Amino acid sequence: MEKTFRLNSIAQFHLFCNLPNPEHPLISLIDYSKVSYPFDERNVKWIQNFYTIGLKRNVNAKFNYGQKQYDFDSGVLSFIAPLQFLKLEINQEVIAEPSGWLLLIHPDFLWNTPLAKKIKSFDFFLYAVNEALFLSDKEEKIIVDILLKIEQEYQSNMDKFSQELIIAQLEMLLIYSERFYERQFITRKKSNYELLDRFEEVLSEYFESGGLVEKGIPTVTHIAEKLNISPNYLGTVLRLHTKQTTQQHIQSRQIEYAKQQLSTTHLSVSEIAYELGFEHPQSFSKIFKQKTNQTPLEFRQSFN
Repeated sequence: MEKTFRLNSIAQFHLFCNLPNPEHPLISLIDYSKVSYPFDERNVKWIQNFYTIGLKRNVNAKFNYGQKQYDFDSGVLSFIAPLQFLKLEINQEVIAEPSGWLLLIHPDFLWNTPLAKKIKSFDFFLYAVNEALFLSDKEEKIIVDILLKIEQEYQSNMDKFSQELIIAQLEMLLIYSERFYERQFITRKKSNYELLDRFEEVLSEYFESGGLVEKGIPTVTHIAEKLNISPNYLGTVLRLHTKQTTQQHIQSRQIEYAKQQLSTTHLSVSEIAYELGFEHPQSFSKIFKQKTNQTPLEFRQSFN
């Protein structure tokens, strides 16, 4: 039976990676070239109870995160939230020297600060590893400079301003990352539009195959799994390119399907509601009116 490590503290991660004890118990910047994962295990699995922001290059391993796999051959920035499951497959044959940085932040460090809540609004902490952020040289320099400023602050004599200054730098890092992600979405517009096309195809197949009757309204997670991406990544692409959330898209498709059934069939409103996965016709009628300013019967009558 494969062992899964549980890393509750930053000190435990340092020990896990054969590193000296951290200088601060709740935040640590690690030189990735000094990380040494347990080599007595071919596959290393762990769950960690802290945030990780990783800038990695030439890593001699494959990472699995959220059931996705990614090879870190070039410099990319990845984000991991607490309580996520990670799997590492060590490749002993790769001789390239790994490099980069790992910033570990325990949630207790953010306690009682505005960032404790705000950090959860950054969707990229729940992206899969293969949805990591590719940085230009200029962008990478900005990120590394901020990381080193954070390290410099917690290595100096901590005073009443230290946490506030580190939190400010950390928030700046996250905002820059969000900006750089948006740039990546724009520069990959073609692949994103291909993703939107696939999204529409998956929705159409679900609606036309009777999935609504059998399984109910499709969840965001179900659609994302069909597309082999994380729900948060899908949501960001849709929001940037269509100004709608995934749930709003699914609901819009429901309404379009309902309009088609109301205008081309003699099915009752209750039957159409059932086909659309609604347990109660009243719920369907309420949503339909919210979206169209008409009840289903008023819409049907407009075609007679």
